[in-house]
Amino acid sequence: MRLIPCVGAIVLDSEGRVLLVRRAKMPGEGQWSLPGGRVEEGETDAVALAREMIEETGLEVTVGPLVGSVLRPAPDGGVYEIRDYACTPHGGTLRAGDDADAVRWIAAGDLGRLDLVDGLLDALREWNVPGVA
Repeated sequence: MRLIPCVGAIVLDSEGRVLLVRRAKMPGEGQWSLPGGRVEEGETDAVALAREMIEETGLEVTVGPLVGSVLRPAPDGGVYEIRDYACTPHGGTLRAGDDADAVRWIAAGDLGRLDLVDGLLDALREWNVPGVA
């Protein structure tokens, strides 16, 4: 099994809303997910996540502690190992870019009403992300 290292950001605003992106590419095209992506050669998780956040959302973040990790199948037979970190925004302007065709803040209680990537809501619940029931 070939593991592909990836990172994701759990970002909450002052109102407790979660930052999500709608994926513009496979896997999960058209579905809502946490912003993030692959860790490139030589990058730490924190460096990769800060880069991905700017590329996908336009926001600059401080990467905090690891919240949890999941394994998801990759289209080429590998497995994405996604490590999700708590992040705090500190700059930038919110906009969709790179692999996202939309980005928005979603009330935690409304997450179940969206077409989310498989397993996201369960993971957020398991990790006790504030407001996610």
